[in-house]
Amino acid sequence: MSTRLMSACQMAERIIERQADLDEGVAWLIAQEPRFAVALEVAGPLPLRRRPGGFAALLGAIVAQQLSVASADAIWARLEARGLTRPEAVLQADTEALRACGLSGPKIRYARALAKSGIDYEALAVLPSEEVIKQLVAITGIGRWTAEIYAMFSLGHADVFAAGDLALQEAARLLFGLQVRPSEAEIRKMARPWSPWRGIAARALWAYYRAIKNREGIR
Repeated sequence: MSTRLMSACQMAERIIERQADLDEGVAWLIAQEPRFAVALEVAGPLPLRRRPGGFAALLGAIVAQQLSVASADAIWARLEARGLTRPEAVLQADTEALRACGLSGPKIRYARALAKSGIDYEALAVLPSEEVIKQLVAITGIGRWTAEIYAMFSLGHADVFAAGDLALQEAARLLFGLQVRPSEAEIRKMARPWSPWRGIAARALWAYYRAIKNREGIR
């Protein structure tokens, strides 16, 4: 993709690349919704949480689906130790080798589908959020949550909000004094006023969850 087109995409949607971007988003968010100031008083400064993009990052998000952070970390450590975090290695590995690392049958299928997908990760990095999500969810095993996590942390998209995340929903319940945990649809609606910094709101809610629950809500 041309430099001109890449610049146009980045102008249309903010990218969190450095601490200054994070600080700008935090200041805007607190002005918009003061309860985030309360969350950050409890949680402390937000980590930048930028990760390299590519196959390993998406595979890591697949591993983390519907698992605790501790369980996902343990599986990831075994995959790394066996050199199974590259597409060619995943395709060459037999089912038992992948299962021995802790991957379930469905996640083995998802890992292989990702390895075969032929994603152009460089091209993906300069697309708008919804196009990124559209391309990723077309791959077997990648739902919206996985695609949004990749867009947030590997691509730095500032306005992506992983509404399907249970820890994020629970943190919102606690912070906003809700009687029940909001559904994915409810919290997505709730987050609309936090645009264009919904990714900062998500980071703040995860940090608040960690502080209140004394455990990580996101890998």
